Amino acid sequence: MKSSFTILLLFFTFFCYSQKVFSAKYTNQADVKVFVVKYESQADLNIYKVKYQNQAGKNDGKWFFVEYENQADKKIYFVDYESQADLKIYFVEYENQAGWRNKEKIHLMY
Repeated sequence: MKSSFTILLLFFTFFCYSQKVFSAKYTNQADVKVFVVKYESQADLNIYKVKYQNQAGKNDGKWFFVEYENQADKKIYFVDYESQADLKIYFVEYENQAGWRNKEKIHLMY
């Protein structure tokens, strides 16, 4: 009984933090409003878009964009102005560049 609970807890923890995101059409459908900044130094989080779902990270900036809302762990909405955003992101070219620059906002993607 105890071991099955531990396995279940580990299973839940693994999937709870994966970063499968869905780009919502409307702001009221989103969990987090994001703005894409021009320069890496302006970002709260550097994002690397992975090609496959199993490569998605655990709140470390490696995102997989899903096709359907019900597949996502987080729903995001891209705003037009920085002042409207909860989170500022920058898309990086290489996987090792992904990660948090402002850890104060890390809770937004849990």
